Amino acid sequence: MDGDPEANFAHFCLQKFGWEPSKFLDLPVKERAFVIASIQVRGEDEKKREAELKSKMRKGKSKRK
Repeated sequence: MDGDPEANFAHFCLQKFGWEPSKFLDLPVKERAFVIASIQVRGEDEKKREAELKSKMRKGKSKRK
């Protein structure tokens, strides 16, 4: 992520949850930290799934040759 991390997480909340940025930014610190951690876990899980799919696609292509 480029730029201000808090702004990036507020943007994610807007895009995925429909939250206005102030809803995220006005959360108590511990709740905001939990939301950030949850978003990071989700991102890591999505990256793993994407890597697995790419790996399966590569294996499928090599079997056809």
